Amino acid sequence: MSTEPETAPPSPPLPKKRVAVVFVVAAVLWGIDLLTKQLAVSTLEGKQPVEFLGGLVYFQLVRNPGAAFSMATGLTWVLALVAAAVVVAIVWLARRLRSVGWAIGLGLVLAGALGNLTDRIFRAPGPLRGHVVDMISAFAPNGQGWAIFNVADAAICVGGVLIVVLSLLGKDYDGTSTKDKKKAATE
Repeated sequence: MSTEPETAPPSPPLPKKRVAVVFVVAAVLWGIDLLTKQLAVSTLEGKQPVEFLGGLVYFQLVRNPGAAFSMATGLTWVLALVAAAVVVAIVWLARRLRSVGWAIGLGLVLAGALGNLTDRIFRAPGPLRGHVVDMISAFAPNGQGWAIFNVADAAICVGGVLIVVLSLLGKDYDGTSTKDKKKAATE
């Protein structure tokens, strides 16, 4: 009989941290968002919607003082503060990320939040009241088929869906799996 205490087998090493992935994804998409908004302002101002892909997409310039679907139009300053809080939360969480999927998802959400926050701070009518530049209308002009949106909005939606899918699959931001945790707890 051995007097040494039983030791648990060593756990596998955690994946490396994925902070850089978050910030690279965010920087690239933020840059694309800023570029497409500048192009929209310089080429679509005062013009009729431009049909593309046989009417599947229309490009037109809309300055949106509200949130998605033009909700909360009188609360632009609140939306700016919420976007700033999202940016701070993602930057704080990024230090703990070990999942590539989560890093991409959070990078997309960060890019979208930064893109729309940039508009709210720097566009007319003034700081924390600026209107977001939207330019993509799907299925019909003037947002008749779907809300008019921009690259930042698309990044937020795609990032959010990716994070929800990863959560449903049991993949945690720290690179572990909730299924593995449950299995280890029952053993």
